[in-house]
Amino acid sequence: MSNLGQFESDFYQSNYTIDNQEESCNDSTAYGNLYGSRQQQAGEQPQPAFVPPEMLMSSGYDGQFFQPGSNPDYYAQSPYIDSFDEEPPLLEELGINFDHIWQKTLTVLNPLKPADGSIMNETDLAGPILFCVALGATLLLAGKVQFGYVYGMSAIGCLGIHTLLNLMSSSGVSCGCVASVLGYCLLPMVILSSGAIFFSLQGIIGTVSALVIIGWCSLSASKIFISALDMEGQQLLIAYPCALLYGLFALLTVF
Repeated sequence: MSNLGQFESDFYQSNYTIDNQEESCNDSTAYGNLYGSRQQQAGEQPQPAFVPPEMLMSSGYDGQFFQPGSNPDYYAQSPYIDSFDEEPPLLEELGINFDHIWQKTLTVLNPLKPADGSIMNETDLAGPILFCVALGATLLLAGKVQFGYVYGMSAIGCLGIHTLLNLMSSSGVSCGCVASVLGYCLLPMVILSSGAIFFSLQGIIGTVSALVIIGWCSLSASKIFISALDMEGQQLLIAYPCALLYGLFALLTVF
C-alpha cells in the first residue's frame, strides 16, 4: 500500500493547484461580463432613420444617370470608318476578275488578236479550272470517263512547259502563270469534245478537226507566252511543245 500511494503521488505531480483553478474561473467570468457590456452598448446606439431616395438626389442636378452623351465629331474623325469603303471587292481579293477572264477568253478564241501581256501575266486559275471541268464533263457526256487523265496530263504538261520556258526566257515565269495560260487555251479543245457528243470523230472529218484544234490551241498559247515574257521571234519554238501537249487531249477526245 505504501508503494501504491507513492506511485499515485509521483504520477499526479503537477504545478496546477486549486488556487489556479479559482483564478481561471474568475477570469472567464470577467470576460463574460465584458462581452455582455459591449453587446448592451451596441444595442443602445441609435439606428439611422430611413431616408427617401428623393432626398438623396441633389435638387440642382438636371442630367440623366448612365446616359453619356455621344460625340459625333469622334466618329467623323475616326480613320476606321472610311477603311471599309476603301476595301476592294471580295472577288478581287480572291483573284477573280470577270473582266480579265473575258478578255483572256476572247484572246484565245481569236488567235490573230494581239495579247495584253500585263493581263496574261496574272495567276488566274478560275478560268482554267472551269475549262478543265467542262472538258471532263463533255467527255463524260460522250461516254468517256477521263477526268483523271485530264487532270494528270494538265499537271505534267504545266510542269514541263514551266521548265522549258524558264530555260528559254531570261525573266522567268511562275508555275501559276503557265497553268493559267495553258488552261485558258484549252477552250478550243472543249469545243471539239462538245462536237464528239453529237457525232463520231473517228474519221477524216474528225482527224482534220482535231488537227485544226491542236494548231488553234498551240498558236494561242505561244502568242500569249511571247507577249507576257517578251520572247519575240520564238513563237514556233514555244508552239511545238504546246502542240504536243494539246495533241494528247485531242487523242482523248477523238478516241
